[in-house]
Amino acid sequence: MPYFVYKITPGPKLTYIDTKERYQDARTIVRDRRQQRAQDDDADYRMIFANQQGEAEKLLSTPRDERVIGED
Repeated sequence: MPYFVYKITPGPKLTYIDTKERYQDARTIVRDRRQQRAQDDDADYRMIFANQQGEAEKLLSTPRDERVIGED
């Protein structure tokens, strides 16, 4: 399964960037984009492991539950 790289802006709006077969290649793209973004740019760059692009976008658009650390 490939790794899909996206730019995520508030809304959330997903902008497809690239697809890579190797984790290291996708990670390099994400790290480079994060370092090159301007200070006032509120976009985030993420990669997702999925079967196809539609599945990747669905996974990135679905709100995630808050992580629970410890017991209440």
